Amino acid sequence: MTRLSNRRSLHSRLTPANASSMRTYKIALLPGDGIGPEILDASLPPIEKAVAAAGGLRLEYTRHEAGAELFRRSGVALPDETLADCLAADAVLLAAIGMPDVRKPDGTEVQPEMMVGLRRAMGLHSAARPVKLYPGVRTPLADPGAGIDLVIVRENLEGLFASYGGGSIVEDQVATDTIVVTREGTAKVVDFAFRLARRRKGRPLDGKPRVTCVDKANVFRSFAFFRKVFFDVAKQYDDITADSAYVDAMCLYLLNHPDAYDVLVMENQFGDILSDLTGGLVGGLGMAPSGEIGADKALFQPSHGSAPDIAGQGVANPAAMILSAAMMLEWLAAEQKDPQASEAARLLDDAVATALTDPRNHTRDLGGEATTRTFADAVTAALPG
Repeated sequence: MTRLSNRRSLHSRLTPANASSMRTYKIALLPGDGIGPEILDASLPPIEKAVAAAGGLRLEYTRHEAGAELFRRSGVALPDETLADCLAADAVLLAAIGMPDVRKPDGTEVQPEMMVGLRRAMGLHSAARPVKLYPGVRTPLADPGAGIDLVIVRENLEGLFASYGGGSIVEDQVATDTIVVTREGTAKVVDFAFRLARRRKGRPLDGKPRVTCVDKANVFRSFAFFRKVFFDVAKQYDDITADSAYVDAMCLYLLNHPDAYDVLVMENQFGDILSDLTGGLVGGLGMAPSGEIGADKALFQPSHGSAPDIAGQGVANPAAMILSAAMMLEWLAAEQKDPQASEAARLLDDAVATALTDPRNHTRDLGGEATTRTFADAVTAALPG
């Protein structure tokens, strides 16, 4: 893919003059580290086929090196020109960032600095991590009830992560970090969660839409405030059930009755933890896509890491990468009122579901022997055209 110039923003409504023309979306690709480049490269053919089958749109890519390996060579993880391109793009599609042996002088990894920097620069206030059990994929639960199809929504800029780059260590004896919860930030993520619930089919148990606030409001003032703002915003959505639960209890509820939940919204660190827990219920992080959303910008990536222990072997599961691209297309559809982008997202998700029904397409993490390319090719084959 060659670098594109003369960008024009598509973050506006179509006018009648251009409404019937082919929509072109500029996508910044960040392959990153470890398994990142191989899962991204394997995912592009099914993405392109889904877009072609939907018709009426096309994707143009710019590809940039960023992450730990670049930092190892240059001392920079996210070059200014790469950040500028991410800000100018219609969406960013990232594969995997970080290597455990590449660290800054203070001993911390490069990945948090890059990701927090991207989130702050792009204003990505809400992170959505869908958790869906596809037919053919095993779950460790003896009885998942009516199924698992929920979304973990985490506030993305505040909470404990607001302390990134701050905190303090006093005389090698005391370390502190500070949690930050604001009304503005909390209202944004809660509003996002309710709007997301309106677009979904409700919880698997009975099809009723439900948004659950997950917190520790019985102990901490910050979380009690988070819950207060949650219910303040919930008043605007009287068509959706709003309730709350403590985070420790929610860990139990999700194991016992995952079908009772639809959208769960929470502070950043709690969301980071619960999304990994729920990922384990649906086949692992290889099945866990994610999207980070702002006012008019968004970044999409698998929830898993760079997995350097299997990098280059061609055995990584690309499902989360492909499903993250489907999320990207659905977001573009909503932002741009583009039904073709929504159709491409649906086709891509359906094709992943079809591929997963055949155990021969399962990668090692799903208990099979398929390669990265084998799975991606099966998804491509399941698409029309």
